[in-house]
Amino acid sequence: MSSPTGHGRWYNDACGTAFGLEVIGERWALLVVRELMLGARRFSDLRAALPGISAKVLTERLTALEATGVAARRMLPPPGKAQVYELTAWGLAAEPLIQELGRWAAQSSAHDPRLPLSAVSLMLSLRTMLDPEACAAFSGRIGFVIGEERFVAEPAGRELPIRRGDPEGVDAVFHAPSADVIAAGIYAGVPWEELEAGAGLAITGDRARALAFARLFSLPPPLA
Repeated sequence: MSSPTGHGRWYNDACGTAFGLEVIGERWALLVVRELMLGARRFSDLRAALPGISAKVLTERLTALEATGVAARRMLPPPGKAQVYELTAWGLAAEPLIQELGRWAAQSSAHDPRLPLSAVSLMLSLRTMLDPEACAAFSGRIGFVIGEERFVAEPAGRELPIRRGDPEGVDAVFHAPSADVIAAGIYAGVPWEELEAGAGLAITGDRARALAFARLFSLPPPLA
């Protein structure tokens, strides 16, 4: 007999890995969790961040994530009065899983860092590909304006807290129409000047500090 939470519905296996796949193993489910990792989002925000998903499938995945206790929905207070989805404490605890999966996948030579990615995906990748020792020696606050989304990265010791918010009072800001533009400079080695000349990138504020920040991250060497 399967458990009330659905454990065993696919594999009839007591292993926690099996249960994890039953919860977030369906197509798009883990990416929906990823997009909620930096705060609550509206249904339309999720559709925009995951352009390949249909409204029907997104509805199904959100319903399933709610049913298993990974996500919840609530209404924003006036004047917003919009319904948003957010991760529960259990859902937020999945970030290390997303990081380790990303770090593992990046060790394949088939991984292409130049493909499109969402703003949240880029922010989480920074926390994943961070050099902790280099981060500990860095000081400064860096902002990101990616399309309509805004973030602030505030290195603290060997960790990299990132929050949503306007980058006011920061040392430098990366501006780009899409996240893949910034990823091309950080991970694919495209010269920043080339991105500024033809890809819509702009770096404002302390340029030297911004580029020093970008050097805190690198992809792992390929194993396959």
